[in-house]
Amino acid sequence: MIAHLGMYDRPETAAANDRLWQAIRASLGFGPTKLTRDVDFWQVWHSPDLLFSQTCGMPYRTRLHDKVTLIGTPDYGLPDCPPGHYRSIFVAHKDNAGKTLSDFSGHRFAYNEPVSQSGWAAPQCHALSHNVHFDTYLETGGHAHSAQAVADKRADIASLDALTWALIQKYDTFAQDLIVIDQTPPTPTLPFITAKNRDPAPLFAAIKFAIHAINPADRALLHLHDIVEIPAAAYLAIPTPPPPP
Repeated sequence: MIAHLGMYDRPETAAANDRLWQAIRASLGFGPTKLTRDVDFWQVWHSPDLLFSQTCGMPYRTRLHDKVTLIGTPDYGLPDCPPGHYRSIFVAHKDNAGKTLSDFSGHRFAYNEPVSQSGWAAPQCHALSHNVHFDTYLETGGHAHSAQAVADKRADIASLDALTWALIQKYDTFAQDLIVIDQTPPTPTLPFITAKNRDPAPLFAAIKFAIHAINPADRALLHLHDIVEIPAAAYLAIPTPPPPP
């Protein structure tokens, strides 16, 4: 069996994620002794041995919804978002203080990957709705890399999910060179999933128990407030923009 929590796993959160999984496993009564790390996410998500993982809304919507089982949605308690929702934050270099999103039309946009809800789909839909069209694109492979590219002025603007932005502000010194330009409307946040034919109910109950059982410091570090039920239809209804040129 595979348990995997890679989406917000960084050196500062890894130990808390380990303790969260141990609490889930204890409540569930079975499962691997350790989280799986340093493997391809798609390999994990497609594995018939998948017990527990977290994916992004766009991969779930476009490639996974009929191949995995939705467990539930974490609630990170993000500002101005309903429970279980998040939004994308547009960041630019601090030298651009006072500018709006429209000022970046025709500029270079950094994004983590073309199947990212918060790094590609949400910001592109939001930009297009404001008649903002970026001129060139830089694929970076990760939200932190996108933010770093803007801090280094290799790109003009990037979009990060709100929780990643909070973690970057807390742990990465380059955040001091960035400012928030705009934000997208909220969408359901990154769902927890399991293998296609696995019953999600025991996992939902175990995750809910674990979130409230772990040390409050770990819960605060992971920004975890609860797990909520958001139907698959809500994820599937989110628009998907064209891929990068």
